[in-house]
Amino acid sequence: MTELAEFNLQFIADVQGDADALGLVTVEAFFEKVGDLLSEAGEIENANRAFHESSYSRGIAQIDGYGGDPRESDGILSLILCDFTLDREIRPLYKEHAQKLSQKLFRFLNASLDDQFRDKLEETSPGFGLADLIKATWFSVEKVKFIIVSNGDYRARTDADSFEVIDGKPITLSIWDIKRLKRFMEQGQVRADTVINFKEDFGGGIPLLKASGGNDALESYLAVIPGKQLAEIYDKWGPRLLEANVRSFLQVRGKVNKGIRDTIRDEPHMFFSYNNGLSATADSVEIEKTETGYQLASVNNLQIVNGGQTTASLYTASKTLKEQIQQVFVQMKLTLTPKECSEEVVPRISEYANSQNKVNAADFFANHPFHIRIEELSRRILSPAGSDSYRETKWFYERARGQFADERSRRTQTERTKFDKEYPRKQFFTKTDLAKYENTWLCCPHIVSLGAQKNFSEFAKKIGKNWGKEGSAFNEVWFKRLIAKTIMFRETEKLVSSAEWYEGGYRANIVTYAISKLVHDAKSVTMVIDLDLIWKMQQIPDALKTSLLIAGKLAQNIITTPPEGIRNFSEWAKKPLCWQRLTESESLLNDTFRSVIIPSELADEKVREVKAEKALDDSINVELEVFNLGKEFWSDAKNWAKERGMLTPRENSIIEICASIPLKIPSPKQCGAAIEALKKLEAEGFSSSQKK
Repeated sequence: MTELAEFNLQFIADVQGDADALGLVTVEAFFEKVGDLLSEAGEIENANRAFHESSYSRGIAQIDGYGGDPRESDGILSLILCDFTLDREIRPLYKEHAQKLSQKLFRFLNASLDDQFRDKLEETSPGFGLADLIKATWFSVEKVKFIIVSNGDYRARTDADSFEVIDGKPITLSIWDIKRLKRFMEQGQVRADTVINFKEDFGGGIPLLKASGGNDALESYLAVIPGKQLAEIYDKWGPRLLEANVRSFLQVRGKVNKGIRDTIRDEPHMFFSYNNGLSATADSVEIEKTETGYQLASVNNLQIVNGGQTTASLYTASKTLKEQIQQVFVQMKLTLTPKECSEEVVPRISEYANSQNKVNAADFFANHPFHIRIEELSRRILSPAGSDSYRETKWFYERARGQFADERSRRTQTERTKFDKEYPRKQFFTKTDLAKYENTWLCCPHIVSLGAQKNFSEFAKKIGKNWGKEGSAFNEVWFKRLIAKTIMFRETEKLVSSAEWYEGGYRANIVTYAISKLVHDAKSVTMVIDLDLIWKMQQIPDALKTSLLIAGKLAQNIITTPPEGIRNFSEWAKKPLCWQRLTESESLLNDTFRSVIIPSELADEKVREVKAEKALDDSINVELEVFNLGKEFWSDAKNWAKERGMLTPRENSIIEICASIPLKIPSPKQCGAAIEALKKLEAEGFSSSQKK
C-alpha cells in the first residue's frame, strides 16, 4: 500500500470517527476537519458551514460553506464545495469533474444575486444567510475564490487559476485534493510545487545580486522588485504569500499602513529609500544571466517573513493609484531554506526581521518557549485511566504541523502499536485547538467565533504578556486543567450534536458560547468549574452535562435571534454584543450546576501549593548543582571573572565561598546567586576543564 493510500484510509477513518462521535453526517465532519486547515494555510479567513443544494438555471446550485465576510478579507469572497466519499480506493479526479463541481458553486453565486431565488429560501436556513450576505456585500467584493476540497486525486494542476468573470469581478479556482491535504497535514506545506514565474506571468525577471559566501552560508540574494509586480503576485496568491506564523499573528489582511499609502501617493519615487523592504524565504529559484546582469526568473514556494504589511498595502494602493504604483520599487532579501533546517531557520529570520514590531510576531512561532513547555508536559504527564480505560495514556500536543504523523511514521509497526496505545488519536490537539479552549474559558466566545487563526492571534497576545521570564504559571497543574478543558469542550460538541433542541448548524458557535456562559455565571459568585475533578475522571460529571445542555439551548436561542438588520447567524456570533446578550440572560446557577463548581480560592490554593513545592525542589537542585561542580570549578570561575572584572563585589564574594567548599558552605540563597553569576560568565565565554 502506498503512503498516499494509507493516509487516505486513515483520513477517512478520522472523518468517520468525528462524524460518529459528534453525530454529524460525514461531509459535515469533513468540512470541519478541512476548514481549519484552509484557515491555517491562509486560503481563507475562517471556515463557516452553510450547506445548500437546489435547482437553479437548468442545473444544481450547491455549496458547503464560505470563508467569512468579504469586507474583512481584502474584498475576497471565498466559496467552498466538498467532494468527499468513503471509497477505500483513491478516486482519480479529472479536470472535467472539477469543472462540473465549479459550475455548482457558480450557479449558487448567480442565484444569490437573484432576488427571486433568495425570496424562496427559508430565512433561518444557512443557505439564505450566505446568499443574503453575498447580496449585501457584493458591492465590496473585488474577487471571488472557488475552493473545492476533495479526497480524490486531482490529475490536473489548478491553484488560484482564473475561472470566469462575473460583474467584472474575477473568479479563481483552487483545488485541495488528497495529495495536497497530506502535504499540509504532515509537513505544513501549502503548495509543494507552486512556482511563481516572474518572467512569464508577471512581466519579466527581477534583477538580483548574490549575497552569500562560504560553504556554510545559506544561499541568499538581494533583489529589487517593481511594486506593480509585487501587487499582482499578491492579487493572485493573497495572504498565503506570508509565512504562516506571521500571517496568523499580524493579521495584515485589509490593513493599510497610512505612511506606506501616503508615500505611494505623494512620493512613489522615494518608496525604495523610505521602506525597509521585504525579507523572504524560498525552496529554490531559477536565475538567468542577461546583458545587464542576473535576473530572478522564477521562485518555488516564496514565503514573506517580514514585509507583509508593505505587500498588502501595495496591493490595495494598486487599485486606486495605478500611475504612482508604476514608479514604486521594493528591495527584497531572499534566502533559500532547505527543508531539513527550515523549522529552525525561518523563525529566526522572521524574529530578527520583525524586531521593530512592538509585539514580536516571531515570539509565537512553534519554537517559542511556551509551545516547547506544553509539548514537554504532554510527553511526560500520564493522564489517569478513568472509568472507560484500563491504562494510563498521554495527550499529544502538536506544536508544529505534522509532528504527530512524523512521530508515528518513523516507527516500526510494533512501535506504532505501542505509540497508538500511549497516545490515542483522540488525545491529540494543536496550537489552534489550545487557543480555542483557553479563549472559551476566558469568556471570549465571540473571539473564538472569528475562526482559528484570528482567535489564535488574540490568544498569542495574551500569552506573550503572561509568559514572563520563565513562564512559571504554565506548570503541571495548568496543563492538567488544560486537558480538562479539552475534555469538556469535546464532550460539549457531542452533547450539542445529539440534543433534541439542536436545529442544525452553528454548532461551533453554540459550544464555545455555552461553556463561556457557565464559566461566566460561576465567576459571578467567585466560583469555578472543578477542572481537577474532570482531570481525575477523564470525563465530565453528569451534572455538568445537564448544565451544558441548558447553556447550549440558551446559546442557540441567542445566536439564532439576532437584532433587526442582521440575518447571518455566523457573523452575528462574532459580535461582542452577541456575547453580551448571553451574559445578560438568565443565570444558570441552579443546584445541579452548583454541585460541580468550587470556590475559586480553593482552586488557587492548589496552584500555590504546587508553586511552593516547585520552589523547594528548585532550591535543592541548585544547591546540589553548586556542590557537584566542586571547589576547583568555582576556583577557575573566580579567577576568570576577576581577570576580566565581570562580576559585582557581592557576586565575587559568593563565588569565593563556593571555591572554599567544604570549609565554607554557601546558603541556599547564595547558591542561587552563584548559579546566576555562572550563567553571566558562561554567556561571555567562560568554560572550565573542571566541569563534570
